[in-house]
Amino acid sequence: MAILVNRNSRVVVQGITGRDGAFHAKLMKDYGTRVVAGVTPGKGGNFVEGIPVFNTVSEAVEKEGADVSCIFVPAPFAADAIMESADAGIKLIVAITEGIPVQDMVKVVAFVEEKGARLIGPNCPGLITPKEAKVGILPGHIFSRGPVGVISRSGTLTYEIVSHLTAYGIGQSTAVGIGGDPIIGTKFIDLLKIFKEDRETEAVVLVGEIGGTDEQDAALYIKNEFGKPAVAFIAGRTAPKEKRMGHAGAIISGSEGTAEEKTRAFNEANVAVAKEPQEVAILVKDLLK
Repeated sequence: MAILVNRNSRVVVQGITGRDGAFHAKLMKDYGTRVVAGVTPGKGGNFVEGIPVFNTVSEAVEKEGADVSCIFVPAPFAADAIMESADAGIKLIVAITEGIPVQDMVKVVAFVEEKGARLIGPNCPGLITPKEAKVGILPGHIFSRGPVGVISRSGTLTYEIVSHLTAYGIGQSTAVGIGGDPIIGTKFIDLLKIFKEDRETEAVVLVGEIGGTDEQDAALYIKNEFGKPAVAFIAGRTAPKEKRMGHAGAIISGSEGTAEEKTRAFNEANVAVAKEPQEVAILVKDLLK
């Protein structure tokens, strides 16, 4: 089954005429994703890699049946692009753009929720259901189809850990990069609830990092409700307090955002926490025996 995207998903790429939008639209299409439209205001009527370009998302929805958007719009305009998708009836919005101001995201998240849509990101690599569809910038060749769901705050760690899973013969149902910003549309716990209902997903890997309490919330949900095995990895164990490390959300304030606190929460939920990325695959393989 997998979650969120599949071979029937119809993707519109916002910002398709830009360098990154055009490059990744081609890679998504080459992977097998049904990229049915692009949107760049003022560029309607053009084509990029054989993909028709429209001036608005509403046109892409009306004429091509787009139901997923992937956003490569520059940061100053990305908040409006996300809200345009939600307003046009797109139900899954994947925002790759980084650097969107926090105050803009406060407004965006509320608007998306009001419209009944789901936002992945921003500042994320996107998501993939192996052998069916990928939306975003993930390198499709490292993924294989199988029973393990992956949820990650880090793009590069997603790639490293998935490559180890694949090397150990452990495929993935769906992998989702949720982004590392302080305010994101979809959190660990939101996806755990969906993976819980997915019959194909037998276990889940969570790739967290310092900062915030999302991992602790996820651990509590796993402990009380999830009902499937999970393995975690926490990045930033050596990071000093009050210093941002990499992602905008990766900053420790007080004790709640530390790797130690997150590890403790997972351990209390009977979730093994790997010390190195490669260990994730070893732990998962033991769970699936």
